[in-house]
Amino acid sequence: MDFEAFFATKLDGLHQEGRYRIFAELARRKGSFPSARRFAADRVSDVSVWCSNDYLGMGQNEKVLAAMHAALDECGAGAGGTRNISGTNHHHVVLERELADLHGKEAALVFTSGYVSNWATLSTLGANIPGVVIFSDAGNHASMIEGVRHSRAEKRIWKHNDVRDLDRQLSDFPRHVPKIVAFESVYSMDGDIAPIAEILAIAEKHGAMTYLDEVHAVGMYGARGGGIAEREGLMHRIDIIEGTLGKAFGVVGGYIAGTAKLVDFVRSFASGFIFTTALPPAVAAGAVASIRHLKASDIERMAHRAAVKKVRARLDAIGIPHMANPSHIVPVMVGDASKCKWISDILLDEHGIYVQPINYPTVPRKTERLRITPTPLHADADIDRLAGALSGLWSQCALARAVA
Repeated sequence: MDFEAFFATKLDGLHQEGRYRIFAELARRKGSFPSARRFAADRVSDVSVWCSNDYLGMGQNEKVLAAMHAALDECGAGAGGTRNISGTNHHHVVLERELADLHGKEAALVFTSGYVSNWATLSTLGANIPGVVIFSDAGNHASMIEGVRHSRAEKRIWKHNDVRDLDRQLSDFPRHVPKIVAFESVYSMDGDIAPIAEILAIAEKHGAMTYLDEVHAVGMYGARGGGIAEREGLMHRIDIIEGTLGKAFGVVGGYIAGTAKLVDFVRSFASGFIFTTALPPAVAAGAVASIRHLKASDIERMAHRAAVKKVRARLDAIGIPHMANPSHIVPVMVGDASKCKWISDILLDEHGIYVQPINYPTVPRKTERLRITPTPLHADADIDRLAGALSGLWSQCALARAVA
């Protein structure tokens, strides 16, 4: 087989569909977020980042940076091994205690990423619980899908956020059959929020374990940043809460929280935890500082909500279609991969505004979009610049459609 020709053909297909992904080469600027330096072939320029998952700018928070510097000076760069073989640092243990407290659980377990925490936990539960059936929301993240698939457990896909369909599918199995209902709180592309209370009621009716992914909600919602489940007073009814340290908390890593025995079971059997090097102690220390800060401070969350409200109002005023939802994610709907990339390229090259185009397979074809994530650190002038640039580009798209 001519492997190189095969690779070239597949890549050409992505180019032709307008789906080929080009990474923007950036250097985040300490103290200047959401500003960053962009490195292109012929120049270095300043850009304003509008698609970061550092939702609250905690990656720039002085408490977080100070904690990381101190841990780096104290412990050095890396953890030195897997958690089982010399890699469990005191900072990891403190972090897991903080996370358990955040979610009102007995224990927590830290992984190298949110993807790994989902994949490892769901695959471990599915592979080890005899006869378990996993009921996965149709909108679940790729990491959850891969975990379920890898487990080889029987699975059922229920319609997105449809509690009636979930109830119907659970009813196909006797109560004694072990079941896991896996879903998210905030869905990252549409920004919709699951009806958690209704889902829990159905799961409890059928004796199912519940697994809630809160990666786009932790730090963002609830009195202490525990997520949508905390905001709605439901954490105590959820068996496993999964989250990330790489979004609102501003560093990197993933985790689960649950009962001591459940967490110990995953710790003891999950290959994705056992056989990988632990997070650097400095990262764990930074995460602790971020979590503690957001447990006590609501300032960032309030400022964030104000910024989201301003962006939505400006888009409405200039007629830019964006998906209505109750979360902090603002999807500007384009509906064409090539146009989406064209708008993104012009925003970046001519206006210094970085919004990554989102296309298939991340979202279905014909729903391509610009996923805008305002932060508390975007000033009114930044919002004005974004709205003005989008307005002009949208007019050009409308004119091109009319001519065609």
